[in-house]
Amino acid sequence: MKRWVTNLALVLLLAGAAGCGTLGTDPRDPFESWNRGAYEFNEGLDRDLLKPVATAYKEVVPGPVRTWVRNFFSNLGDLWIGANNLLQGKPGEAVVDWARFAFNTTFGLLGINDVATEMGLEKHDEDFGQTLGRWGMEDGNYHVWPIFGSRTSRDTLGTVVDWFGDPVTYVDKGAVRWSARGVRLVSNRADLLDASRILEEAALDKYVFQRDAYLQRRRSLIYDGNPPRAAREAPLAEAESEPSVSAVARSSADVERSVEVPPSASAQTPAAPAAAPQPAATEALEAAVRLLEAPAAVAPTSGG
Repeated sequence: MKRWVTNLALVLLLAGAAGCGTLGTDPRDPFESWNRGAYEFNEGLDRDLLKPVATAYKEVVPGPVRTWVRNFFSNLGDLWIGANNLLQGKPGEAVVDWARFAFNTTFGLLGINDVATEMGLEKHDEDFGQTLGRWGMEDGNYHVWPIFGSRTSRDTLGTVVDWFGDPVTYVDKGAVRWSARGVRLVSNRADLLDASRILEEAALDKYVFQRDAYLQRRRSLIYDGNPPRAAREAPLAEAESEPSVSAVARSSADVERSVEVPPSASAQTPAAPAAAPQPAATEALEAAVRLLEAPAAVAPTSGG
């Protein structure tokens, strides 16, 4: 632990020193030098601790048990998801969330079985950062926090409130509370092992790819999958003179129906041959989305 604290301090001091003389070129990410330092720390933490533990968890714990663990924590989350839907002016979806919790807690044996989905009650994905976005609060700057990972200024504030909206926070015994948080983190990381491998193999600059994917994803979530197109998000393919870039943009059209391809990711896609990058780009985007849906920071590492 002492070594990790020392490494964190060193990385952030070096990144901060570099950031004093250099600001990020992306206006959404003015502290890019600092953020990259935190990102490298998170990658190291994942490589040396989270990923090995998650790999062992996946190998040792039977699949049905892992599903029960995943469902249990997902069921607890429906309480706070419902509260956020209500705050966002969506009472119908809030009722669905709370009905899911009621059915899964009772008929699903404390939530380990997701009977609500089988009954046709849709699972939602809401948090207080999205609620603030629905209320009109702007994103603010992009940040990468040690351990917590990618956040905008708005989502950083939302994360603090989410902490108090998490039922696990109110478990009386500290040992049980932190054990529950640890099990949930390992469970989520185990679910993302394949996604991190795909992203590692496909992204030329993982930091830029994940930053852009995160910002696009959060924008999509705030507007429930139908965000208005900002001026700076005009399709790059129309402005590019190279036909190969246009071909790559067209090949990603079906992916963009749910999540837009980040502009920097499109710019980094290999130019030739045009058809070859399609599967890798699609898988990488989907992997980034899955990684970004995790409640805690998970930096992808090499080796899968």
